[in-house]
Amino acid sequence: MGDLYEGVSPDGTIRTGVRRDLVPDMFEQIIADAVRLLDDSGASLYVYGSVATGKARPESSDVDLLSIDLQGAASIGGRLSVAYADRCRGVEIADTAATDYEADTDAAYGNRVFLRHYCVHLAGPDPSTALPPFPADARAARGFNGDLDRHLARWRHELTAGTTATPELAVRTARKTLLATAGLVSVHDHTWTTDRARACQRWGEIDPRLAVPLALLQSWSDGKQTPARGELERALGPDGVVTAVVARFADIVGLWTEER
Repeated sequence: MGDLYEGVSPDGTIRTGVRRDLVPDMFEQIIADAVRLLDDSGASLYVYGSVATGKARPESSDVDLLSIDLQGAASIGGRLSVAYADRCRGVEIADTAATDYEADTDAAYGNRVFLRHYCVHLAGPDPSTALPPFPADARAARGFNGDLDRHLARWRHELTAGTTATPELAVRTARKTLLATAGLVSVHDHTWTTDRARACQRWGEIDPRLAVPLALLQSWSDGKQTPARGELERALGPDGVVTAVVARFADIVGLWTEER
């Protein structure tokens, strides 16, 4: 279920429903152990996603954490995933550095927006307190997903090289493309959303030729349905849905211009 509070505040800034007191009780021990494993590292830790909005489902939801300057984030996430396999699908710790939030680039701007509006502070220094509310506009949408063309190039390479299992690649392709579609919806409709299902439905109304292929991506996004033979190749091809979304995103929102 999406964040029912996500949208635009009266002053035009992004509004979300993430709050510390919304974290379900059954996930509190996982968070406590994650904080304990920080030790005295000086790192920062946040929770985001469905756990932060109180919409996480036992066993089937991930616990999504974000760290800043944490050594061994992936290893800690792996340990917690094993320890709490009975409570969640996995514990994922995004590994970022303080410098990822500082530059005057689309990527860094998107990181600041995400930290300010989508992350709940758990431990360590909290640089989000110095950040203002950000406008719900094309710049924010570009910061989040203006790298879709770069992802498309990598996905095509992975598919051709056979370095990634098709179901796993399909999930990543679907989720990122639908998040970019949410950016299109946000800018086109003068709203703000990161809801993949809502984006799929609404952009299918705006551009009916993409309704069916977007619905196919939506069916892959949670991993419950995998592509039939040739479907992922077509989605990533020159005439595929991902290419079409990249082109529309470039026209309406804009792609990252900084060096790769």
